[in-house]
Amino acid sequence: MRLYKTRSLAASACQAGHVQINGLSCKPARPVRAGDVLTALACDIKRTVKVLAPVENRIGAKLVAEYLEDLTPPAEYEKLRQKQSAPVGQRVKGAGRPTKKERRILDSYFGFDE
Repeated sequence: MRLYKTRSLAASACQAGHVQINGLSCKPARPVRAGDVLTALACDIKRTVKVLAPVENRIGAKLVAEYLEDLTPPAEYEKLRQKQSAPVGQRVKGAGRPTKKERRILDSYFGFDE
């Protein structure tokens, strides 16, 4: 249940202002304390978690869930599910022929690149 896959992605998100601790933007080196509420924009959804206990050493991804309480509303997860189940590569009826740019995108998606 990590919010970001790598530390560098997390640091970039902090610098871009996508991570807030207790409602305030934070820097990557800011320490996290027990009881802090983190809000992060990750994977196109706004995740909210409460820190139960700080982690002193680096641990595996599966163990992180023991130190966090997920406060993200179910509507955010539903939004992600809908986005993932949306049809890919289909055009709106009546949109005409694809442009050169759209055709290149479709070709790269279906593996027709040269």
